Amino acid sequence: MVPERPAPPRMPVIFAAHGAPVLLDDAEWMAEFAAWAQALPHPEAVLMVSAHWEQRPATLGATGPVPLVHDFYGFPAKYYQVTYPAPGAPRLALRVRDLLASAGIACAEAPSRGLDHGAYVPLVAMYPKADVPVLQLSLPALVPAELVALGRALAPLRDDGVLIFGSGFLTHNMAYAFRPGTPAWALEFDHWAAEALSRLDLEALMDFSRRAPAAHTALPTWEHYAPVLVAAGAVAADRPSTLFPIAGWWMGGAFTKRSVQFG
Repeated sequence: MVPERPAPPRMPVIFAAHGAPVLLDDAEWMAEFAAWAQALPHPEAVLMVSAHWEQRPATLGATGPVPLVHDFYGFPAKYYQVTYPAPGAPRLALRVRDLLASAGIACAEAPSRGLDHGAYVPLVAMYPKADVPVLQLSLPALVPAELVALGRALAPLRDDGVLIFGSGFLTHNMAYAFRPGTPAWALEFDHWAAEALSRLDLEALMDFSRRAPAAHTALPTWEHYAPVLVAAGAVAADRPSTLFPIAGWWMGGAFTKRSVQFG
């Protein structure tokens, strides 16, 4: 008699500040990601929601083999040669479709769409063996309530051992990149976001553009913030503890490295 496989642990939900491809050469940041992954329960699969794929309706990417999308320009050749041969996750894709259908959320498929740099760069750091099945899901639209609703619909995946993984940045203003020091607006927005995330204040998080200090400077466009709303929605029902496994500043201080773990 084959022994029954134990149920997977209930997974936390995370949001990572993902960095550009050059993060792969940032030994300190890569080590922080690796340590974070080691502290997490090992996932059965990863469902990735990256700032770099917005497509309506919510769309599922490749289910295997999973290619990469080198969606950046002007970098040294070595960054276009990075590989990450993660296994596909066709069973997870079916589960996601069922959950979204039950929630009345439309879902499409893009079977040739691979992992963009917002997806694969942190995965290279966290799961370098590329042995965890990965599925990417698009942001359906930059509508805060829709993003939270998407997260709520995906919440049952946590009990399937799936790591719901949002990838973006809480501050993202390229006009301030590489200037010396951390500007006041970045400090203010980062502090506000940390407090709102610690309280899991969904109303504030959704209304960030009006409630947060310097919101329009911190996020001239806000696709990099959007994945944190999906992550927050996925834990809204049980309001777990909030941790910040990685913090600090990058690119001269205009980009917060703050990453979030719910539960």
